[in-house]
Amino acid sequence: MPIATPEVYAEMLDRAKAGKFAYPAINVTSSQTLNAALRGFAEAESDGIIQISTGGAEFLGGQYNKDMVTGAVALAEYAHIIAEKYDVTVALHTDHCPKGKLDGYVRPLLDISAERVKAGRNPLFQSHMWDGSAETLADNLAIGQELLAKAAAAKIILEVEITPTGGEEDGVSHEINDELYTTVDDAIRTAEALGLGEKGRYLLAASFGNVHGVYKPGNVVLRPELLKDLQEGVAAKFGKAGSQPFDFVFHGGSGSTEQEIATALENGVVKMNLDTDTQYAFTRPVADHMFRHYDGVLKVDGEVGVKSQYDPRTWGKSAEAGMAKRVSEACANLRSTGTKLK
Repeated sequence: MPIATPEVYAEMLDRAKAGKFAYPAINVTSSQTLNAALRGFAEAESDGIIQISTGGAEFLGGQYNKDMVTGAVALAEYAHIIAEKYDVTVALHTDHCPKGKLDGYVRPLLDISAERVKAGRNPLFQSHMWDGSAETLADNLAIGQELLAKAAAAKIILEVEITPTGGEEDGVSHEINDELYTTVDDAIRTAEALGLGEKGRYLLAASFGNVHGVYKPGNVVLRPELLKDLQEGVAAKFGKAGSQPFDFVFHGGSGSTEQEIATALENGVVKMNLDTDTQYAFTRPVADHMFRHYDGVLKVDGEVGVKSQYDPRTWGKSAEAGMAKRVSEACANLRSTGTKLK
């Protein structure tokens, strides 16, 4: 069962919450990066999450027509086959989807899974993300209610982002400023609108100074201890003192310190997104190969080059190994190493 069923995905998240670890959620853009992520999980003996952003899905759909749904469905179907060869369990997730792309991405994918469930099958994806961080919180949560109902009917978990993550990802950008911190009031309004599980399970991307992309130490002030305030504020409001009502997602995790990650895990983070670091880990070995074999990969001065050096399989194997290693490192950082379902 390499691709998690809805029940197994729920169990994975519950185990992470109870065990104070999180699953790396690795963005992929090709069958090759998918294999790299799966290999990294397998080598770390960790289950995990594979995710596809709107830009990644568009790329996967091919540059001839750039269809996001086609790209996402194709990779998901491929994952259901290829993941059988890896001794870990993974969930398939779609990353950031803003309001303007819902009709061309998440809503059609929800419909596809609903049809599968109606036919007695499991959903194609196990979770989808609604990124309403560019909207007012009221509009964000109103759309979230609609999507949560559709997701729950299709046995899918919804991820919602209620306040901005800084930086830019797939055309959604926010300044790095004091607005990058979710308040207890924001969290209470979210629980009032979406419930605490009775309307369908959801993951919450709350902001504690997170920024997408790469940044040098000191440029971003992360406050993962803020997540504790959100948990306690909502627990007190809804009579759940002593509990952690939310399953949090850590966005913009590239460059985070071990202590920042550890604090986030203690406060209910069960999923941490990685894209920037794994992109670099994939590309770096390719650059090394091209520089070292310049006259082999190019037909310089009328020569014929060296086929074995410009064969994509040659440098592609190094790229896969580089990314897989970074995924395994993420598992260690998030304490998921060795926690795979037996």
